[in-house]
Amino acid sequence: MSETVSFTAPTPHGPRAVTASYARVGSGAPLLLLHGIGHHRQAWDPVVRILAAERDVIAVDLPGFGASPALPAGLPHDLPTTTSVLAAFCAALGLDRPHVAGNSLGGLLALELGREDRVRSVTALSPAGFWTEAERRYAFGVLTGMRATARLLPLPLVERLSRSAAGRTALTSSIYARPARRTPEAVVAETLALARAEGFGETLRAGREVRFTDDVDGVPVTIAWGSRDRLLVPRQGVRAKAVIPGARLVRLPGCGHVPMNDDPALVARVLLDGSRDQPARAASTSASTVAL
Repeated sequence: MSETVSFTAPTPHGPRAVTASYARVGSGAPLLLLHGIGHHRQAWDPVVRILAAERDVIAVDLPGFGASPALPAGLPHDLPTTTSVLAAFCAALGLDRPHVAGNSLGGLLALELGREDRVRSVTALSPAGFWTEAERRYAFGVLTGMRATARLLPLPLVERLSRSAAGRTALTSSIYARPARRTPEAVVAETLALARAEGFGETLRAGREVRFTDDVDGVPVTIAWGSRDRLLVPRQGVRAKAVIPGARLVRLPGCGHVPMNDDPALVARVLLDGSRDQPARAASTSASTVAL
């Protein structure tokens, strides 16, 4: 069940009132989940039940996506502002340096929260920001095309397409390696989320200059990449490892850009392992690291 919270965020542009929508379930150490651009918190649904058995799971709609309204006028949907908003969101929920996991844009935000030492650990699934300029232009072109298609398709046609495996593939194969596994209801919901995302355009524009070039010191980092990621290709994971030498780099065989639905059990295991206390995590690192 979704909830909303309103809070004041001390952004780089001054304190502003912000509202965010989220869902919280489970018990244990807090684990904050951050989705990608144009998506919504329900992207994590395939793994939430598994995670909730061991974690206090908080899945949030990023500002301007899902059920969260866009940031107030005058606030850019850029990395410094969104990171500040997420830190204030955690404070509003009483989360003291939670573990954080993110996918794509959410992975970039998770790494930035780790770089600022605001979280206990970071698990980033195909994080943005490790691209070449050509790779960035390609990814942004695909995303722009997906957004245009989502806005043009009438809802009855989306519903009809989602009923067949071929239709689900046509709608979502850019981000899933196994799109037929998506439920019709999930495909309709995420297509609507993409079409209605108020923060999409500004977030994409802000991302043109983004490169993650700093190490993340003092925080355990896991970077995982789907072997069939067609949006941010797996070689970007090798670059991420070069930027963050202490990170654990994990290959997700058979998974696409949004791997949670392609292999929920594998992704949940990576998230749980990445969000363990440091001694337990260290013991499993060598067995879990796989070259891309």
